[in-house]
Amino acid sequence: MPMHLLVILPRWVGDVVMCTPMLRAVRRHVGRDARITAVIRPGHDVLLAGTNWIDEYVPYNRRSRDRSLRLGTVALGLREKPADAAIIVPNSLSSAMLAWRAGARRRIGFARNGRRLLLTDPLRLPWKGWKVEPTSTAVAAMKLAERLGAAPEPLRLELATSGTDRAMADALLAEMFGTSAGPLVILNDNAATGTSRAWGHEPFAALARRIVDARPDARVLVHCGPDDRRQARRIVETADRPSVQGMHDIERLPFGLSKAIIQKARLLVSSDSGPRHIAAAFGIPTVALFGAADPRLGRSDHPGLVELRVDLPCVPCNKKECPLGHRDCMRLLRVEDVYAAAAPALA
Repeated sequence: MPMHLLVILPRWVGDVVMCTPMLRAVRRHVGRDARITAVIRPGHDVLLAGTNWIDEYVPYNRRSRDRSLRLGTVALGLREKPADAAIIVPNSLSSAMLAWRAGARRRIGFARNGRRLLLTDPLRLPWKGWKVEPTSTAVAAMKLAERLGAAPEPLRLELATSGTDRAMADALLAEMFGTSAGPLVILNDNAATGTSRAWGHEPFAALARRIVDARPDARVLVHCGPDDRRQARRIVETADRPSVQGMHDIERLPFGLSKAIIQKARLLVSSDSGPRHIAAAFGIPTVALFGAADPRLGRSDHPGLVELRVDLPCVPCNKKECPLGHRDCMRLLRVEDVYAAAAPALA
């Protein structure tokens, strides 16, 4: 009988994208006859649309008010066809509990957060002194695939877009920029998960003006998700240039549109959030701005990536809000330095 593999994926967009090398590796290992079921946050399956690794997506959100998405109900449904093995990428106790209650015979995950007894194949992340060494999701997920027996793959992120996605992106760009065909620069500032990751609307607006002053034909598009509309609007309004537009007033912001827009970009300048990993999946040059977040947690094979951060004693703290209240790790990132990092991609 063909193998049935269960893969429990992370909650966050960037982490899902960083799992793509692992998914590619396990599909190659188990073959096309095997069945791979992915447990994923509702709606995030669209991120992986167009790839050919997953046979079935099962939506799951243990915090949802919808009981059909919660742990007990999802586990009961998965138990109807128990998996031969489960790869558990998140390090939460609940994700290991889900695999155990779903009846997966082999459960591969990292022995963290008190869940070691729920795993048949517990792995340990490397330690440095008394702390776990910061490890990116891409690296950790590949270690889980190797425990299954898969050969390690390069950590090259991979996504796909459909013709519908690309047509939607073309229509949006034509509406915003007319017939202009200058280089497309995407700016992205994410404060939805806490202000410690956000650079701020004023420096992003200053960067946008600097770009269009240097390249009058450039099209600068401010990207946003549903929770970042206000920040995107403030960047556009503060920049106050016709060639700086934003996605904040678009009623629907599907992942397919974001993927296709980023795929068309010459350059992305972004805080540490999902769009920078989408850009990596399409090989788009990226300037990533780091404050509280540890850059090592988001590393993959992305030769076009430039990481910028201010060297302070308090970073990286990985807090959602600055514990000291000053946000110096982002506030002290200079527009001049970010533009200098971005300029080669625009030359």
